[in-house]
Amino acid sequence: MIGVAVDPADREVAGEFFELFKTPWEFWRKEGSYDAVLCTLDSIPDQRPRLLLLYGSRSMPFDQARKNLLHSRYSGTGLVFGNTRIPIHGGVATFACASDAGLREESSGKAALFAEHVEDSAILRVGYDLFDEIRHLLTVGQPAKDAGLPTLELHIALLRNLMTGMGLAVVEIPPIPDRHPFIVCLTHDIDHPAIRNHWCDHTMFGFLYRATVGTLTSVCRGRKPLRDLCSNWTAALKLPFVYLGMAQDFWAQFDRYATLEQGMGSTYFVIPRKNDPGKGLDGHVAAARAARYDLMDVEPQLKRVLSSGCEVELHGIDAWCESGKGREEGDMVSQALGTQPSGVRMHWLYFDSGSPRALEEAGFLYDSTFGYNEAVGYRAGTGQVYKSLGTAGLYELPLHVMDTALFYPGRLNLSDADAWGAVLRLIDVAARFGGVLTLNWHDRSIAPERLWEGFYLKLLQELKSRGAWFPGAAEAVGWFRARRSASFDFVRIENGVVKIRASVKAGSGAPGFRIRVHRPKVRKMEEPVLTGASPDFVDIPFQSDIETAITF
Repeated sequence: MIGVAVDPADREVAGEFFELFKTPWEFWRKEGSYDAVLCTLDSIPDQRPRLLLLYGSRSMPFDQARKNLLHSRYSGTGLVFGNTRIPIHGGVATFACASDAGLREESSGKAALFAEHVEDSAILRVGYDLFDEIRHLLTVGQPAKDAGLPTLELHIALLRNLMTGMGLAVVEIPPIPDRHPFIVCLTHDIDHPAIRNHWCDHTMFGFLYRATVGTLTSVCRGRKPLRDLCSNWTAALKLPFVYLGMAQDFWAQFDRYATLEQGMGSTYFVIPRKNDPGKGLDGHVAAARAARYDLMDVEPQLKRVLSSGCEVELHGIDAWCESGKGREEGDMVSQALGTQPSGVRMHWLYFDSGSPRALEEAGFLYDSTFGYNEAVGYRAGTGQVYKSLGTAGLYELPLHVMDTALFYPGRLNLSDADAWGAVLRLIDVAARFGGVLTLNWHDRSIAPERLWEGFYLKLLQELKSRGAWFPGAAEAVGWFRARRSASFDFVRIENGVVKIRASVKAGSGAPGFRIRVHRPKVRKMEEPVLTGASPDFVDIPFQSDIETAITF
């Protein structure tokens, strides 16, 4: 059991951190009994657990009592342990008299961890503000340069390693569904379901330019194959016949997605009304943001989506800034399809600090907007669904990979080979830490002029070969909500045996969960506290109540 002693202002973010690191914990009580205490306060709790962890970048009374312990402070830097870098957005303290404790400030190489041993207990002084970092990740997010790093998961891994490195077994429920290594959510923003909706507007002229001149330029530069040039020029020549109703609209791709994703869950985010650009983030209205379709235009296709077991949610216009508009937009989807959307993703990923409260007040259960337009990766530093800070229960399904971010000029503008490498790195992270990998492939991205179907199909095949679970977005959020409800009723570690009693209720038809027990590391006192070595653990699947014992 971990006792967590924090300032009242940090209780919400600390609570959320320990919902993501699902291990036995509680806020510190004087009468409590703890294997470890994590403290960010100046006053240290009276008890002497086996491990006391003091986090903070400022000078603490603990430092002042050990003269000149705090050596220097750095801002906007990073920490390095093993071969892993953790970006730090606030301050980092380093310690002059620390031996090689395995955790270092990246620019100076100075120790950011000080260890003190007293009989059979230890104090670890960690030189950064853990919960300030978590708050920043879940509200502001990390910059695009760090997008590939699951920074929040690395904070969890560091704490776990500190505990096992000091001889403690760690019990947790990882964000990994039973029988699967990780979760994948396939999502589609429905922005342009038919090119015939666009007559002599910027979208039509943009299509013609990119399909002809743009594709020819890409072929000449070796970035696209000749077959793409043939496909796009053919589509450009067919365009008049599409407008006349004499040729099939090649941007109408609902049925093709159903074929590509057969047997997988998928979620479609639909815009509620035509010709409404909504409010801009900076007050400027961008006319190009307005969609050119009504829900009734795609009602038959969306009803087929629902009947196949997939999900339809809101692609909001003004829900990000006005709860009343959010309710109105959700009701429009409900009236058209007969089902109330439970989730939302904002068109053009509009989002600000007030959006979570506005979306919750509008009645949504989850949002899936928090991601990058210009990069792929972990804006919130995690692949886990988390509760948005400042809300009673709005969950965020973070967005990780968007097709336009990968391939568009002005964004990453990657070749297929480079894009594949970028996505594989994210898949490897998901395989290591679990959680969910959320993809957004726009409706027309498998059609001319983009022609990103081959890449998408290859990606689906890779994810299937890795054994991922493919729920719809709402179903994935439901799995994480169920995991949050899990409780450790009893955990006792003595004489090399871990006794556990836990309970949870998995959703109907959804995978169950795992209890993971990390064995303590055998470490000599002169060795570094943190080695970055691969964890040694045992997994036990469970789906309801469980009582078990593990010997290590």
